[in-house]
Amino acid sequence: MLTFEQKQEIIESFPELTRKEVSMKRVNYHYEDSQFDKTVVVQHLHPNGNAFVYVAGLPGYSADDRGLVNVREATEEELRKTIADSIALLSEEEAEEPTVEETWVNGEGVELKLVEEEGAWNIYHGLNLEESFGNYGYAQGYLKDEQFTKVEE
Repeated sequence: MLTFEQKQEIIESFPELTRKEVSMKRVNYHYEDSQFDKTVVVQHLHPNGNAFVYVAGLPGYSADDRGLVNVREATEEELRKTIADSIALLSEEEAEEPTVEETWVNGEGVELKLVEEEGAWNIYHGLNLEESFGNYGYAQGYLKDEQFTKVEE
């Protein structure tokens, strides 16, 4: 097992991490350029050698419910890889949910767009908002009642 000092030296070899003292002689290391609210990469490095690294959702790690993996018994290579993976995870920009957009048309050729925006289902005629609904079913029902059919793309 690596000592506290060895782990500290490995962690501090990552220049993008910022050291922050916490209680009971423990140390956290933050990645300030994180794309998320979460910035802690290494949590509670303790003089007894115990520490946790944030790896939430990364394949190959058995993280706890907080997204942390214990690195007490990690080798130098494992610790370096885990920290690098954590920094990469926090560097990724959040993927935006794709916007759902459907085209509906009636028998006269009038075209409406049904667009999901921030949890609402909005119906547009050109740039004008015609109606807004709280769920897809209500929006779809409205369009069908008005004799519109969905254009399959």
